Amino acid sequence: MFSHVTVGTNDLSRARIFYDSVLGALSYENLGNMETASLWGGAGPRFVVLKPADGNVASVGNGLTVGFAAADRATVDEFHKRALEAGGTDAGAPGFRDVGPNVYAAYVRDPDGHKIVASCISEG
Repeated sequence: MFSHVTVGTNDLSRARIFYDSVLGALSYENLGNMETASLWGGAGPRFVVLKPADGNVASVGNGLTVGFAAADRATVDEFHKRALEAGGTDAGAPGFRDVGPNVYAAYVRDPDGHKIVASCISEG
């Protein structure tokens, strides 16, 4: 459905450190760093962090959450741990959610305040 998802940053160096760690836990690789952007992914869709092209300050979208698929609960836990170690903040510790059967997820906010989640379907 999507070719890519983009979020803005006001500190690209900090964002690169954060996402290299967090997305590395999910086996996504850094596919390239440009002067104003970095991208991660694999064979499919890409995740892009960039400085806004219009030169204005990047801001957080209220109600926006970017979700990443995780292989299992241990991977979700590792995502959450790395996010906090890399300067993110907790927005929902790892655990089962009532959004569907057997959904295990962890929510964090990146250093710019964007809400991201890693989740998997896992038997309790």
